[in-house]
Amino acid sequence: MSEWYLEFVDKGYEPSERELVVEFYMEPKGVSPEEAAGRVASESSIGTWTTLWKLPEKAKELMATAYEIERQGEGYRVRIAYPLELWEEGSIVQLMSGIAGNIFGMKAVSNLRLLDFEVPEEYAEGFKGPGFGADGVMEFMGVSGRPLTATVPKPKIGWSCEEYAEVAKELWMGGIDLLKDDENFTSPGFNRFEERVERLYRVREKVESATGERKEYLINITAPYEVMKRRAELVAEHGGRYVMIDIVVAGFAALQSMREVCGELGLAIHAHRAMHAAFTRNPRHGISMLALAKFARMAGVDQLHTGTAIGKLESRAEEVRRINDALLGEWYFKPVLPVSSGGLHPGIVPEIIEMFGSRLAIQAGGGVMGHPQGPRAGAKALRDAIEAAVSGVSLEEMAERSPELRAALEKWHRVKPV
Repeated sequence: MSEWYLEFVDKGYEPSERELVVEFYMEPKGVSPEEAAGRVASESSIGTWTTLWKLPEKAKELMATAYEIERQGEGYRVRIAYPLELWEEGSIVQLMSGIAGNIFGMKAVSNLRLLDFEVPEEYAEGFKGPGFGADGVMEFMGVSGRPLTATVPKPKIGWSCEEYAEVAKELWMGGIDLLKDDENFTSPGFNRFEERVERLYRVREKVESATGERKEYLINITAPYEVMKRRAELVAEHGGRYVMIDIVVAGFAALQSMREVCGELGLAIHAHRAMHAAFTRNPRHGISMLALAKFARMAGVDQLHTGTAIGKLESRAEEVRRINDALLGEWYFKPVLPVSSGGLHPGIVPEIIEMFGSRLAIQAGGGVMGHPQGPRAGAKALRDAIEAAVSGVSLEEMAERSPELRAALEKWHRVKPV
């Protein structure tokens, strides 16, 4: 049977411009690296576990080819080329069913990780990509030269609609650009989505008049598709420009459909990555966050959580930098705005900007809501910390004229949450 799998291996092969190329990390189990790579190429394209009575001529043209197998750590880095005709136009779910499907359960590998992928221009043309993208978001928010500020009213769930609206007012007045629901806050009985829309957008309108700044609400519409569609329509009716979707738990089929809906409604999509670490965290198995970010850019999100490297969630600086570069760099689609979030506070804002630049959104939840003087002061402390960083002023110097920042530094200093 190994002879069948070796038909999917050709170390002298050079992919054409019309092929998808996927990079895996692989640890063979009980078979040679070549056979393991062939098994991955087979299972992710046309193959089965044994030779067949008959192989259609077309199937032969659709065989994937493992062409690069190099030792890396305890395993091997493998590159596999896939003929373009293997893939349905404009369907991320079909692509993922192949290159991120059955292969993870194969006995011939003890660990397998999808690291990265590249698609040809012809295939990319089937996807819409972001409607606004990073530049469009910054333009309609009226912000330039600094990161967007964002926050979640912590605790992430428990507020009544009335309480939530009052906190939102304080946060927006203090300098927050984007107020955001958290991943599990949709429409619980004590805070229904419809009432939240009515109250929050009324408050937002008053704050915009008072401050002269554009304010937006990243309201969590995550639900079954038909419910998400109705919620997005309600947001648009009230003048909203953003919705938030938990893209992993909602699924890429729903995300692609919502990209169509949001495009018609003129809504930007904020992508929360809740559940991603179930398959991105283990560096030897699963799917990399880099690959997930590229899927999201193809599907059409406008901004995406990517990590902080120094916050409360697991991530490494180099990994986050690669993800951000993949979202902002030249590709077939508009760039996506990275969102740095998870355990941030004013004391570590300069380090975030130094590592990742100012073309991003900085979201601090507890680092705003935990301010000893309340949410408005917490929002101003975050905004002042950002202003200090982008203008080359130390936090200590800025704190001399910002009592809000001074109080934040006294509480958190430069502590990095664990």
